[in-house]
Amino acid sequence: MNTLNTILLGTLIAATVACGYGSKNYGTTPSNMPAISLLNPNSTTAGDPTFTLAVNGSNFASKATVNWNGTAQMTSYVSTGQLTILVPASAVAVSGSVKITVTNPATSGGAYGSQPAQTSTAMNFTIN
Repeated sequence: MNTLNTILLGTLIAATVACGYGSKNYGTTPSNMPAISLLNPNSTTAGDPTFTLAVNGSNFASKATVNWNGTAQMTSYVSTGQLTILVPASAVAVSGSVKITVTNPATSGGAYGSQPAQTSTAMNFTIN
């Protein structure tokens, strides 16, 4: 009788694991990782006046922000492939290099649950 119970229990456990009851699988969560492909312009001269910087790339959320050396800027959403910021003359007064990134905000709920904010790889903007 013990042998029969052991076999039945083993079969039941094997069937449960094989059917996927041991883990939850809700499918793949889509990534909202933004990517920068081009800055326009990609450089300026120190002392130049205020200008608009277009950040081109992919997967930009409607509430994405452009970061200038890690500081979020007032960002205008153009499309999933373009964002713009107004760069004040004071930000380009001295020559150097600035790291530009894009951050898509965190999301909550929805079909795939919540996702943390995601920031692109930096692209350098040069101030000559």
